Amino acid sequence: MSSSQKPFAAPVLKLRLKDIPRYECILDISKQYPELNPVSCEAFLHLLRTGDDLARGAHIYFARNNISNGRFLVLLLLFDCARGEPTPRTPAELADLACCTRATMTGLIDTLERDGMVHRVPDTQDRRMMQVEITEQGRSAIRGLLPDHFRRITHVMSSLTEDECRTLVRLLQKVLEKSASLEPLEQGTSDTDT
Repeated sequence: MSSSQKPFAAPVLKLRLKDIPRYECILDISKQYPELNPVSCEAFLHLLRTGDDLARGAHIYFARNNISNGRFLVLLLLFDCARGEPTPRTPAELADLACCTRATMTGLIDTLERDGMVHRVPDTQDRRMMQVEITEQGRSAIRGLLPDHFRRITHVMSSLTEDECRTLVRLLQKVLEKSASLEPLEQGTSDTDT
């Protein structure tokens, strides 16, 4: 950590579902709200709780290592782990890959650049454009974080067999696809209307 770099404090997630309601409680609520499918609701609540716990664990791990999730993700996107080589990208590409606004990505790049982990260079194809490259300090940081990060992932998933992991991925992909269809529902149309 450079002398100008302040220790990173993990954001405190204020709302958290401590205990998932018993199925019987969900079933009782469904009698009052016929739109509620009790089995789907129970699965959804477990999914939210699991995601919350995993996100909280990641925040704590990265905070202990004086980096935010966002800064870690940018470094990861700029480093080809399989080849161990840098992968320069434009700020717009990084924002798109990280699913954030360009303004947010600019802030992440600025702090990483301030701390010597990335630098901006003119694009070789179009000198008006800028590319972001990971520096040796950034590569060193990501190489230092990845082994323990991967151990933590392996530990969390170790209660599942490989087949169960593949099934989980397929199921989560189905949920993610349906999640993307929520926006039309919020605008008053359903995905069956299109």
